[in-house]
Amino acid sequence: MAKAATLSPPPLPQRLIGYARVSTDDQLNDAQVDELRAAGCHRIHQEHGSGASRARPVLIKLLKDLTAGDVLVVVRLDRLARSVSHLLDVIENLEKRGVHFRSLRDPIDTSTPQGMFSLQVLGAVAQLERALIAERTKAGMKAAKARGRLAGNPGLRERRPEAVRAISVARERGYLDELISSAQTWLPTVRRLRPQHSWDNVVRILNRRGLDWTVERLRRAVHRLVREKLAESALLARSPRRPPEDHLMRLVAGIAIADPDLSLRDIAAQLDQMHERPPRGGRKWQPSSVRSLLDGARRLGLVRS
Repeated sequence: MAKAATLSPPPLPQRLIGYARVSTDDQLNDAQVDELRAAGCHRIHQEHGSGASRARPVLIKLLKDLTAGDVLVVVRLDRLARSVSHLLDVIENLEKRGVHFRSLRDPIDTSTPQGMFSLQVLGAVAQLERALIAERTKAGMKAAKARGRLAGNPGLRERRPEAVRAISVARERGYLDELISSAQTWLPTVRRLRPQHSWDNVVRILNRRGLDWTVERLRRAVHRLVREKLAESALLARSPRRPPEDHLMRLVAGIAIADPDLSLRDIAAQLDQMHERPPRGGRKWQPSSVRSLLDGARRLGLVRS
């Protein structure tokens, strides 16, 4: 007798999430909102902010809240990104999480082969643009040198205060843009662990995921996002003091919180790679030792049961 076919559950309907932005407070989002509603967006996030800056709290929160299967929809590409490279960074991050992107007035829809092709063309254009800029810069420096002029900013060479101040502002803006664009790779872990866990443990857990932080750099980054109101001030609170023997328990708890899918054996392997010594001696961590520390962490409320 033929076996009954197993019916797979129907795919979940896609959620179309709209994002509308205008540059100044005296402009209105109404036209964008109407287009997004007509495209089927059941939720629309609106923001006033310059396209030249990545410091847009509404967009940052929206990107963080999107889940696999969602489709982020904008009316035009320039509503989302400040440049082609910024656009590609955002879309690449969304694709890694299973989120699609669609622009209503541009041939970009990452849920279709045609849209992905258009995205690849954009990537090639961005790469060409960078190469042309580098080539023009080198040619300009060579021409200046042939005429006996020094390349670079004369104001900086003469240490003019306004030139030094402008460079400092530009560097700070660039630093903030870099933090915002990378925040999705590290800020969620910081939010899960701080302030219950020390900065040292948070850094060790982040670096086990392939990142490259020091305690000083991470604290500075979080301070900056808090100052810009892009992160919660509670992250900077002092960690509770614990006795030295509590170190391993908190470290194991932090690893488990940062990645709940890890098995006891996986956590043991990470502790071996961190060169942490097992609490009962021996050269290698055993799953039983990890379980004992996790049980203690649960009793203290460090890890949810």
